[in-house]
Amino acid sequence: MSDKNPNPGNPDVDINDDGEPAFEWMKPAAAKTTPEKTPSGPSLEGKPAAKDKATTEEAPAEKPAKSDAGAAGAVSGTAVPASAAAAPAGKQPESRADRKAAEAAESTPEPALFAEPLPTSALQVRPPEAEVERRNAEREQAANAKPVTPRIFQVLLAVFYPVVLLVLAIRAVTSPLFLWVEYNRPGFPGDGYGFSTDDRMTYGSYAVDYLSNWSGSRYLGELVHEDGAKLFKDSEVAHMADVKLVMLSAFAAAALMVLIGVIGMLYLRRKSTGGIRRGLFAGSLATLVLIIALGTLGVLGWQQFFTAFHQVFFANGTWTFALDDTLIRLFPGQFWMDAGIAIAGLVFLASLLTLIFTWPTRRRRGLPPRKGAAAAGPSETKDDKAADANTKDGVKA
Repeated sequence: MSDKNPNPGNPDVDINDDGEPAFEWMKPAAAKTTPEKTPSGPSLEGKPAAKDKATTEEAPAEKPAKSDAGAAGAVSGTAVPASAAAAPAGKQPESRADRKAAEAAESTPEPALFAEPLPTSALQVRPPEAEVERRNAEREQAANAKPVTPRIFQVLLAVFYPVVLLVLAIRAVTSPLFLWVEYNRPGFPGDGYGFSTDDRMTYGSYAVDYLSNWSGSRYLGELVHEDGAKLFKDSEVAHMADVKLVMLSAFAAAALMVLIGVIGMLYLRRKSTGGIRRGLFAGSLATLVLIIALGTLGVLGWQQFFTAFHQVFFANGTWTFALDDTLIRLFPGQFWMDAGIAIAGLVFLASLLTLIFTWPTRRRRGLPPRKGAAAAGPSETKDDKAADANTKDGVKA
């Protein structure tokens, strides 16, 4: 028997430290408040009734008091179970669930009045107006920026076009057809050392064919006259070998440019509307300027121009010959002048036609036709004219 149990007569009743049983069914039966009368006088059982009456009278005074859990819930703003809040001070809840709810309410920390913002809360803060405008300007600039690749191909077309035209014109001149036209045209100087027109055509065709075939120097070095003498000297054959190297290099470069140009045209046809036209237009314009400048230099001083041209591509002393050498008899000075005029004429004509066909008209640029002054009529207001002018300025920009 424990000293904490005030009811020694009933050892089965478990009493807590605060004097209350742990469960409802463990509470003892309430004592009667009305004393029973016995013949011998009032019973001693009336005393407990008086005690209970006093306890009942003291209960209303303790009613306003709140439990610690209820006070904590009122201050922190957290929800506290009604059973835990309604429990009187100094007493534990009647059931185990109520006790656990009270303990959970006491262990819940109070939220801070000024909580520190979460790291992701900065995403909801609007940046300054200057930053917003800068970002909008960058997005608009990126949207309006034109891709770089089409411009690169357009520039390549403009650069390659004059070179390709010049090489094609040179190839047209170095042909047996041009030789026949040149040798048979009126006014062409004859050979003072005995070559007839047929001899010139035969020997000249050998020299021209050597420049475009893959034969070695023996192709010209083994040619002989009717008397058995060599047709070309060793110095002449060496110079023709140098000319052939320059010609083949130019043809290879032009072929590479044509290949790149075709690839660029295919790309521009798919990715850039009008890109081919703009590239060829710029190239034809540059070709016209170049050919006019070179033609002016040739007219002002043909001999100086011819000498400077050979000094650029050949070593000094390797391209000068005597008047009775075969190369001079087949290709006199007049021949080179006519060849230069033919090359300039072919390049000028091709570039001029390209310039005309690629001229940036309104229809080719995809713009609506311009309204004429007569078609405008009196019904067109000033506002309409101003709007049309603004539209044109915007398209040009």
